[in-house]
Amino acid sequence: MEISTALMILSAITAYFLWLTFISRCLKGPRVWPLVGSLPVLPILETARLDSEPIDLQDLLLRLTFDNICGLTFGKDPRTCAPGLPVNTFSVAFDRATEASLQRFILPEILWKFKRLAGLGLEVSLTRSLVQVDNYLSEIIKTRKQDLTSKPNNDGAQHDDLLSRFIKKKETYSDEVLQRVALNFVLAGRDTSSVALSWFFWLITQNPTVEDKILREICAVLIETRGDDVALWIDEPLACEELDRLVYLKAALSETLRLYPSVPEDSKRAVKDDVLPDGTFVPAGSSVTYSIYSAGRMRSTWGDDCLEFKPERWISRSDGGRFINHDPFKFVAFNAGPRICLGKDLAYLQMKSIAAAVLLRHRLTVVTGHKVEQKMSLTLFMKYGLLVNVRNRDLTAIAADLREKTDCESNAVNDGVGNGVRR
Repeated sequence: MEISTALMILSAITAYFLWLTFISRCLKGPRVWPLVGSLPVLPILETARLDSEPIDLQDLLLRLTFDNICGLTFGKDPRTCAPGLPVNTFSVAFDRATEASLQRFILPEILWKFKRLAGLGLEVSLTRSLVQVDNYLSEIIKTRKQDLTSKPNNDGAQHDDLLSRFIKKKETYSDEVLQRVALNFVLAGRDTSSVALSWFFWLITQNPTVEDKILREICAVLIETRGDDVALWIDEPLACEELDRLVYLKAALSETLRLYPSVPEDSKRAVKDDVLPDGTFVPAGSSVTYSIYSAGRMRSTWGDDCLEFKPERWISRSDGGRFINHDPFKFVAFNAGPRICLGKDLAYLQMKSIAAAVLLRHRLTVVTGHKVEQKMSLTLFMKYGLLVNVRNRDLTAIAADLREKTDCESNAVNDGVGNGVRR
C-alpha cells in the first residue's frame, strides 16, 4: 500500500471518528431525527395492515437504512421508501456490485481475474454496476461543490452531511477520494443495520415472551416520560433519552447479532510477517479468515445454551439490571481492538428507534409457509426475504397492567411509611 493511500484512509477514519463523536454528543431529543432519518416505513406498514397484504420486511428495512445513510452521507434522500416503493438505480447497482464481489472471495484469484479480463459471468455485472455507482457519486459531488462554491458566505449551512464536511475541510480531497469515502459509509451503514433488524423481528416472532418483555419495557419508560395516554406514545418517535433507557431491547438486539451477525465472517491480510498470540506464524501476503457466525455459537464461550435466543445473558442480575458489555473479542459482531466499528453507538440508536416504533404500532407474524433461510453473501441476508403479515398493536392491556403494578408499589411504600417502616 502506498504511503499516500494509507494517509488518505487514516484521515478518512479520523474524520469519521470526530464526526461520529460530534453527532453522538449533539443528538438530543427531536434533533436526532433529521440526522438518523424519519420513519417512512410506518405508513407503508399501516397500508399493508389495512389492505391485509403481506410485505417483505427485509426489503423495506433495506430501503429505510439506505435512505438514512444516504441522508447522513450525501445530504440527499433517495426516497426509496416513497409510496409505491420506487426502484433506485444507485441502490440496484450497489446491490449488484456487492453480490458480484462475493465471487472474488469464493473463486481462486487466478480464475476471477481471468473472468474479468475475458468479460465473463458476474465480472461483467460488477464492471457495469461500478460505472453506475461512480456516475451517481460523481454527479452528487459535482453538484455539492457547486452549491458550496456559489454560497461561500453561507458557510454551507444548508449542507451539514459528511460529504459537505469533507469538501469544506482545509485539506483538498480529489473527487475520487470523496467517492471512496462516501461509498464506504454507504457500505458500512446500509446493509448491516437492516439485516440485523430483519433477524431481530424474525426472532421475536418466534419468541413471544421476549417480545412481551420488550413492549413492557418500552411502555414503562413512556408512562414515566409521556404519561398514561397511550395515544401520546406514538405521536412522535422516541427521543434519545427514552431510547437510552431501553436496556432489554438493546440486549435483544445484541443477542440477535450474536446469533446472526450482519457480517458472518471477516478476513485480514498480513502486509508483513506476523505471529498470532498463540504462536502461529503468519507469513506476509497470507489471508486469515475467521467466522464471526461460529464465534457467537461456541459452547465453550457462551455456555450450553449458546444456540438459544436469550437476551437475559446481556443483563446483570447483581447490578440492578445493567447492560453487560461483553468483551469485544468474545462478541465480535462489531469487530474489536483498533478496528472496532466506529458506528456502533449510532447503529444501536438507529436499530432501537426503528424496533421501538414498529413494535409500538404493529404486531408482526411471519406468513404461513414462508421459508426463512440464510443467503450466502458478504452480508447475512435472508435468502427469500421476510414476508410478514401486519396487524394492529393494542397496548391498553399492557398499559393497564403497568399502571396497576405502579399503584401497588406506591401503596406499599405509603403503607410502609405510615407504619413507621423505613425504606
